[in-house]
Amino acid sequence: MDWLEAAVLGIIQGLTEFFPISSTGHLYIGRHLFGLDDAGLFLDTMLHMGTLIAVLIIYRKEVATVLRWPFGRLSRLLMVGTLPTAIIGLAFEDFFEEISETGITIGWEFLLTGWVLWLADKWKDHGNKALEQISYTDAVFIGTFQGAAILPAVSRSGMTIAAALFRRVDKSTAAYFSFFLSIPAIAGALILQLVKLGSGSPQALSLSSLMMATTMSALFGYLAVRGMIRLLKQGTLKHFAIYVWTLGILVLSLQWTGHW
Repeated sequence: MDWLEAAVLGIIQGLTEFFPISSTGHLYIGRHLFGLDDAGLFLDTMLHMGTLIAVLIIYRKEVATVLRWPFGRLSRLLMVGTLPTAIIGLAFEDFFEEISETGITIGWEFLLTGWVLWLADKWKDHGNKALEQISYTDAVFIGTFQGAAILPAVSRSGMTIAAALFRRVDKSTAAYFSFFLSIPAIAGALILQLVKLGSGSPQALSLSSLMMATTMSALFGYLAVRGMIRLLKQGTLKHFAIYVWTLGILVLSLQWTGHW
């Protein structure tokens, strides 16, 4: 992997982790096009490190609040929202790993993401719940949707934003809570990847390429979070739905014609 491929993959990870179009699905396609399938786990670990850095910088005050009052309401919401994701991930770990390795279903998963985004867009102007009004039931509902995003081409941010909108959370708060909830999700995925790397043989990738990938992931992840919060206030999710539908149809077409 040269520095240009590393930069491109870092940009893809940073943007697609927080825009509702699936980072894992895009990275699968990106690695496939660059012929980097064998570098998957190690590379993904560093890319996730970048997006975790980005969201920790943006939510540093909230993280400090959680650390200062670990049993406060914000901390409890975070734990309650993360629990369904952890249960789903652990219960179906083997199934999700098999699906991720083959990539055979990513076309359908892009289509599913688009359908959920299209439905959620119809709800985005009907919510009025602020962060203080999000209930534990809301957090469980949002966390369950996040669990579905363990599938490679189902967008984590798309699922959690949509779930919050379905629960009539204000659209700005929906984006805010979605990205805040991503911190334990990304950190958990990062820890699992590090454990797997420790029990296997790490792939040989240059330090400069890894640093480039991580840096670009952090930079564009930061920009994506800021941009998505502003976009959801004033824009629509339908553009993202159309994009992932188009991508899903393209992937399925390539698979059916034997070019994938």
